[in-house]
Amino acid sequence: MEKMGFTNLLFLLMNWFMLWLMVNNTCPNLVQAQVQQPQVPCFFIFGDSLVDNGNNNRILTLARANYRPYGIDFPQGTTGRFTNGRTYVDALAQLLGFRNYIPPYARVRGPALLRGANYASGAAGIRDETGDNLGYHTSMDQQVANFANTVQELSRFFRGDTNQVKNYLGRCIFYSGMGSNDYLNNYFMPSFYSTSSDYTTQAYANLLLQDYTRQLTQLYNLGARKVIVTGVGQIGCIPYQLARYRGNSSRCNEDINKAITLFNTGLLKLVSRINSGQLPGARFVYLDSYRSTYDLYTNASSYGFEVIDKGCCGVGRNNGQITCLPFQQPCADRTKYLFWDAFHPTEVANIVFARTSFSSNSYTYPISIQQLANL
Repeated sequence: MEKMGFTNLLFLLMNWFMLWLMVNNTCPNLVQAQVQQPQVPCFFIFGDSLVDNGNNNRILTLARANYRPYGIDFPQGTTGRFTNGRTYVDALAQLLGFRNYIPPYARVRGPALLRGANYASGAAGIRDETGDNLGYHTSMDQQVANFANTVQELSRFFRGDTNQVKNYLGRCIFYSGMGSNDYLNNYFMPSFYSTSSDYTTQAYANLLLQDYTRQLTQLYNLGARKVIVTGVGQIGCIPYQLARYRGNSSRCNEDINKAITLFNTGLLKLVSRINSGQLPGARFVYLDSYRSTYDLYTNASSYGFEVIDKGCCGVGRNNGQITCLPFQQPCADRTKYLFWDAFHPTEVANIVFARTSFSSNSYTYPISIQQLANL
């Protein structure tokens, strides 16, 4: 019995020693001798279905993807990701050097939080009511609140020293991609929401930016310093819109594209103000999803895409009436499709975007994501 007690104690001490190394990063060569270290100690993710990896699986909502054929090309199978394989942040985590994907907040606790968590929720938006038409979701306000709970839990590993917690979080990468649903599942859904009659497109963009500024500032106050903020992509050109829109001069719904351009322009200005000292010590990177999706549309063949106007899986015109039905047979060659379903890109499209935005600043301002990680 005494021998077993000593062995267990030794094992416990070794575990805590390795945890201490990970937190303080005081002996990187020792760790790197066996495992390649990621470029940052942790990665925290906020957003909607574009990056949700399972947080919606057990809640009452239509915005769920925990059934086949979702995940058909993902090594772990169906996980709740709204695509056939990896999401953009999955690919980004790999480029940052993480050996494993960042887990969903719904099922990660304890020391694993030191590596990060994904708080994203399908149908979520900047505004709390966004996405209510689809059921329950975790809005950006609640995602920030969940991160506040995470910070409280992390403090246990730093003996309650809030300065050490913030110093640790200050070395991590934060990703926030919000706004798409505030247009798709709010402003441009007048049968369910009154926002389009209550606000002009400019006034609504200003309202979103006001709320988003508050939310990003809360993340900063909780310790976020290196933050990627994503603009809204060309959602007027997704299969869902193409299935409904009958435009004369454009195949896309340019009313939506013009509206989100107002939001993106304001978001870019917000990033510039933050980097100019509005939040001391913070360094934000604006990720131009609008321009990247435009380039993918116009130069699709150079990336190997042959189908850019309909989903690989779905129902109706352009496979854009609704998302994939359970056990529906998707297209055979997913690498040729830009879109997986009515709303979401394929794994290949996510990987292309991750690679083009990581090491160069073609779609990032003012620096690349890799440069942000190395700060």
